[in-house]
Amino acid sequence: MVADGKEKDGTESHDPMYPEKFLEFMRTGWRDTELVTAQVTGAPNFAKRRATLAAAFPGETLVIPSGREMVRANDTGFPFRPGSDFFYLTGEHDPESVLILRSDGSAVLYVRPRSPRDTDEFFKDRMYGELWIGRRHTLAEKTAELGVETANLADLPLDELAPARTRVLRGLDPHVDRRVRQTDPGRDAELAWFISEMKLVKDEWEIAQLQDAIDATVRGFEDVARVLPADRPVSERLIEGVFGLRARHDGNGLGYSSIVGAGSHATILHWIRNDGRTTPGELLLADMGVEGHHLYTADVTRTLPVSGTFTPLQRQVYDIVYRSQEAGMEAIKPGAKFSDVHLVCMRVLAEGLHDMGILPVSVDEAMEKDSMLYRRWTLHGFGHMLGIDVHDCANARQEKYKDGELAEGYVLTNEPGLYFQPEDDLVPEELRGIGVRIEDDVLVTATGCKNLSDGLPRHPDDVERWLAEQREAGPRLPG
Repeated sequence: MVADGKEKDGTESHDPMYPEKFLEFMRTGWRDTELVTAQVTGAPNFAKRRATLAAAFPGETLVIPSGREMVRANDTGFPFRPGSDFFYLTGEHDPESVLILRSDGSAVLYVRPRSPRDTDEFFKDRMYGELWIGRRHTLAEKTAELGVETANLADLPLDELAPARTRVLRGLDPHVDRRVRQTDPGRDAELAWFISEMKLVKDEWEIAQLQDAIDATVRGFEDVARVLPADRPVSERLIEGVFGLRARHDGNGLGYSSIVGAGSHATILHWIRNDGRTTPGELLLADMGVEGHHLYTADVTRTLPVSGTFTPLQRQVYDIVYRSQEAGMEAIKPGAKFSDVHLVCMRVLAEGLHDMGILPVSVDEAMEKDSMLYRRWTLHGFGHMLGIDVHDCANARQEKYKDGELAEGYVLTNEPGLYFQPEDDLVPEELRGIGVRIEDDVLVTATGCKNLSDGLPRHPDDVERWLAEQREAGPRLPG
């Protein structure tokens, strides 16, 4: 780690100064340990992906870094998560690692091996020392775990690569970006979109990881329902924390910052402050997802009546959103265009707004591309790709994603919503502050689609019944 032109030794300003006698004492009397290492279940899948990627760029060297830890404040960092494309190809979790696919198609993963006992790193260095962060793998252990050739990060041969025959997945590691000169940005962009488009179709292992994350998310929503009082306020952060406990216990953590919108906060699409309180008689919109141990994430939203039952007006809005989502479920199938599914869902929302007397023009006029007036009350699209990222395949070309056709193995969200802002003078006063979204995670099958998150009810009658059942069961701890 370099700061102010000097190599740091891993210590901080508040660390004590150790006398030489103590240092000599710390260097002796240590017994070596071995890790019992089993190959990760996805290792064959990672290998197939590397082979596919290498075959797409024959004779070229591809460089894919994991990324580096980021500073949160001073000497504290954010929890590290590897770059999604890097993990998709390796299964490796550690920072600073770099995958190189050689020009002959072979792969080598450069990692920082365990801190040796012939230096003071293992007890002095708070970034890499074993007494600070725990035992890391040797190169042999890492190879056995991931099924890929490994080498010491210190030997990373970036300076030896010919830029004209090298592509880099950029933006993850500034050290890698600087050391490999970019001669043609389009070449690196092609590498990024090719990997994203590989990720569009999920294999069986990926679908299993998604289902695990979704099942844990269902349990998290149950936990929330069990602590949500019908007759008194509670903080949004209590709900956020209860779900976060489930995510940390059953998975790697949260797939994204939880959106917990009570009352009018439900109309703020990415409300993550979560500093409000629920109110009996109002709605609670919760958009939350567990990220599994292999980093695949769920993304689920439910809108709940805090008191236990929807008011007639709340149900009217909810029913429109429910019908829109049902129309989307019918439309999602192989060969359907992503953009057409969007239009199907949006038309149902526009029809509902028209029936309520809110839409200022006809449904057909509102749906025209140069109008889209209905979008005032539903700013976002019907959904997005889902996988190892909550917004997966982000670098895919438009013709393969937004303008492309769905195919068997795609996983995407279906999440229409209606939001009536508290300050919107174009809607009746009684609607202001009501926000409803229903979101599920959907697998495209050979003949249609499968709702992977159907463990949570969607129909308003079923939502009310489910909420009563969870409250009767009472709070629980993960276990």
